[in-house]
Amino acid sequence: MVFQVKGRVVAPTDLSAFPSSSWISFNHIDGLVVAGRGRFDGRGASAWPYNQCPKKFDCKLLRLHIVGRQQVLPHNCLCLRQHQVPLHKNKRAGNSPNTDGIHIGSSSNIEILESAIATGDDCISLGEGVANVTISKVFCGPGHGISVGSLGRYQHQQDVVGVTVRNCTLTGTSNGVRIKTWMDSFVLSVRGLVFDDLVMTDVYNPIIIDQEYCPYISCDRQAPSRVKISEVKFRNIRGVSASKVALGNINLQYSGDDAPATSSCSNVVGTTLGSVVPASCL
Repeated sequence: MVFQVKGRVVAPTDLSAFPSSSWISFNHIDGLVVAGRGRFDGRGASAWPYNQCPKKFDCKLLRLHIVGRQQVLPHNCLCLRQHQVPLHKNKRAGNSPNTDGIHIGSSSNIEILESAIATGDDCISLGEGVANVTISKVFCGPGHGISVGSLGRYQHQQDVVGVTVRNCTLTGTSNGVRIKTWMDSFVLSVRGLVFDDLVMTDVYNPIIIDQEYCPYISCDRQAPSRVKISEVKFRNIRGVSASKVALGNINLQYSGDDAPATSSCSNVVGTTLGSVVPASCL
């Protein structure tokens, strides 16, 4: 199936016009191609004032499956290649709440290549059940960076396995590359992640693993995350941080023999904050 866009597709600004949470949706299709020089204009700014998710735990968002009003949302895909997709919300993109550029969930064999994304949330977010994802030559900013998660909030979520983020540029984002799991989470596994050859300019948190994620006021901060993170590699990451602290509150244990875990540094200058295990080499 080929869906070709030649003109400008404009969404209504009245949210009551949507009987479901989707504006444009492609479901249960094998071999979908979305092409053309047309443009999808979700006019998302009209919905921003109604977004209560930063304040309310059980909130609802208007999502767009594959292409939509607030985000591109591949879900339950077995093979998808997104190539040269520009996602620019508008000049106020950095102020748009909960507007992930691309969110992938319960999908495998996904490629996102040579795309430019400007938004008010994650440029790309990878949810539960994701496997074999490649993100390459993506320009991100403004936004919250490229994130795996958040994970573990709901029961029966599937593991995240095999994600490669390579040769990307992040500029003026609040985070660079991030893994985030909910505190007091359900059991889940994240493994086989590679972040390689990344350039960051004025990024506040260039590398962050947050296993106490909770954006709401009421959270049980006494219960730990039960999401296991393993086999994660950060390589060839360079640029300028917008914050002074390079690493903070890290606790990584070695699963081999009785020898303690160690850290090593090469061509790195920075500082640490809080408890860092193994001892920082910075």
